[in-house]
Amino acid sequence: MKTILVHLEEHDSVGAMLEAAWLVANRFKSHIEGLHVRHGAPRLVPMGPEGAGLATTDLVESVERVERTIGAHLREQFETFAGAHGIPLVEGIPMSDEPTASFAELVAAGDEDLASRGRAFDLLVLGRPVQAAAGPRISALEAALFESGRPVLVVPPEAPGAIGNRIMIAWNGSTETALTIAHGMPFLAAASEILVLAVEEGMVAGPSARDVATTLMRHGFPARFKQVSVGSRNVIGPTFLGVCAEEGFDLMLKGAYTQSRLRQMIFGGATSHILGNAAVPVLMAH
Repeated sequence: MKTILVHLEEHDSVGAMLEAAWLVANRFKSHIEGLHVRHGAPRLVPMGPEGAGLATTDLVESVERVERTIGAHLREQFETFAGAHGIPLVEGIPMSDEPTASFAELVAAGDEDLASRGRAFDLLVLGRPVQAAAGPRISALEAALFESGRPVLVVPPEAPGAIGNRIMIAWNGSTETALTIAHGMPFLAAASEILVLAVEEGMVAGPSARDVATTLMRHGFPARFKQVSVGSRNVIGPTFLGVCAEEGFDLMLKGAYTQSRLRQMIFGGATSHILGNAAVPVLMAH
């Protein structure tokens, strides 16, 4: 976890995301890049019954002026954060064994550029989507999960006090969760306690929680397992979050979207529930 990309947009969760990135960077002596993706304004707007495209210079300039202002504010917020934690701002490859930081800005049409840039990093940090209009966007999070090929740390609106001392793995036997465990090995290697929790109603064909805990113990990790039955698929997500809160874990590992996104939108699912309600950071991959 030597390189961390933090997705910066104008919303109230930015501070919590930066604090989470700092906790990870301080543990692994990582470089943090704060990335703002500035969306370019359209040059033509269809107008009239024939859909003719008319140039809208004033509108374009107004939108771009707002976007530049937002970018400048995010840069200032990022540099203030770095200064408060004594993280030097660097260019190029730093020759340092301590955390470093840099700010980058891209002009892009959509979230694909966030995912594309994220492929060169060990970890992406995004905010947990919230109902507020100005909160972190689910579209950005899903782009990072589905198109970066990298693990994503999903941070709740409240800044965490610790990340990775006590870890709970929300195990369901799936490829997605196995991949998340593989990406999360640096966190697991540094943890003081690991619980592999399986909910019977949410399991797919695959290894048991015991199997996963046994493998982690063979790595020398302090792992244990628990398997529970809750009687209904509708409470799988709440069960994972409930155990996490009751036992005081500060990081959850969870494979993202074992069921399709469309199915989760219609019927619900553990991923959707956790993304909507988790009070601790969640490491996800797909």
